[in-house]
Amino acid sequence: MRVTTAPIAEGRIGLRANARHIGALVRRNALQIKQDPESMFDAVLMPIVFILLFVYVFGGAIAGKGNQAGYVNYVTPGLMAMMGINIAMAVGTGVNDDFKKGVMDRFRTMPIARSSVLIAKIVVEVGRMLIATTILLGMGFLLGMEIKTSVLELLAAVGLAVVFGASLMWIFILLGLTMKTAQAVQGVAMLVLMPLQFGSSIFAPPASMPGWLETFTDFNPLSNLADAARNLINGGPVAHSVWVTLAWAAGITLVTAPLAVARFRKKT
Repeated sequence: MRVTTAPIAEGRIGLRANARHIGALVRRNALQIKQDPESMFDAVLMPIVFILLFVYVFGGAIAGKGNQAGYVNYVTPGLMAMMGINIAMAVGTGVNDDFKKGVMDRFRTMPIARSSVLIAKIVVEVGRMLIATTILLGMGFLLGMEIKTSVLELLAAVGLAVVFGASLMWIFILLGLTMKTAQAVQGVAMLVLMPLQFGSSIFAPPASMPGWLETFTDFNPLSNLADAARNLINGGPVAHSVWVTLAWAAGITLVTAPLAVARFRKKT
C-alpha cells in the first residue's frame, strides 16, 4: 500500500521557524562554497579583470590618453552595478543546476517554507556580491580612486548596489526555474543584459552617445544605479537617482519574487 504525505502548508510556518530554516540553508550553501572554492573564482577574479580592462584598455580612449587615473573614479562606481548583475546571473544557473541534480526536489519534501530555499540562495549570493565589490573597491583604490565625500556615503553606494543586485536575483531565479538548461539561462540573460550594460552610463558619459541612445540611458535602471553610486562617492546630486534605483528594486522584487516562489512550488 502506497502512503503519500500531504505537504505542510507554508502558511503554518511561523516567522521564527522560517528564519531558522533560512539560517540552516544559508549554512548549507556556505559549506558548499567552502568545499568547492573554485565557485568563488568569478567573485574574486571578475572585479580585478574588469577594472584593469576598462581602465587601461578603454580608459585612454574614453577619458583621453594619460587620464586613466581620473577615469578610475568614474568607472569604479559603475562597475559596482555590473558586479551585481553578473553575480545575479550565476544564481539563475545555480538554481537550474540544483534542480537537475535533484537537490531542490529533496528540499520540497521537507516541512519548510518554499520561499526559505530561495531566500537562502539570495543571502549567500549577496555575501559573494559584497566580496566582489570589496575587491573591486580595493583595486580602485590601488589604481588611484579617491573618496571625495565620506566613508558613510561610500557604504551607502555599496548598500544601494547590493539592494538592486538582490532584486535582480529574483529575475534570474525565475529564469532558472523556467528555462530547461543552465546554458539557456545564460543565453537569455546575456541577450538582455548586454544592451542594458553597454547602453548605460556605467562606462561612458551618455552625453557622448547618439540622441536616441542617450534617451535610452535615461530610462535604464543601471544608469540610475551607476549615477547614484558615482555621486555618492564623487559628490553630486543623489536624491533622484537613489530613489529611482530603490523604486526599480522594489518593483522588480514585488513582481518577480512571488512568481519565482510559485514557480518553485509547481516545477517538476
